[in-house]
Amino acid sequence: MKVLILLCSILFASHAVAEPVFISPTKEKIIQVELFEFDSQKQQSRAIALAKTLRCPQCQNQNLIESNSPIAKDLRLNVFEMIKAGKSDEYIIEYMTERFGEYVLYNPPLNRGNLVLWLIPFVIFVLFVHLAIKSVKRDV
Repeated sequence: MKVLILLCSILFASHAVAEPVFISPTKEKIIQVELFEFDSQKQQSRAIALAKTLRCPQCQNQNLIESNSPIAKDLRLNVFEMIKAGKSDEYIIEYMTERFGEYVLYNPPLNRGNLVLWLIPFVIFVLFVHLAIKSVKRDV
């Protein structure tokens, strides 16, 4: 157990970032998130749409807009500020994925790491059809 804790602390320490990911949950920051002003309506729509595609790392299946957890508010503010600064959606998604993994994506890309998860439903379906046909042929 001690080895696991040591490995986790080394892993997290080696991935420390220079820029802060979380902002202290002060009352001013909470108000800043809820009253955030964009330069245009298009920018606001883009920010909200992007925040809806990112999952809150703390919550059970809620996006950054739906969640009221402190981390979701911090990340929502980060997304809003990056949109206002002119960052692309791809940059913001990469930024969030780098820090929290593919968990923050509702539709993770198909790659080696999650290929098994994408294939399991198909394999189960094929197995079910095979067993159903075999069962029907045996009864006939």
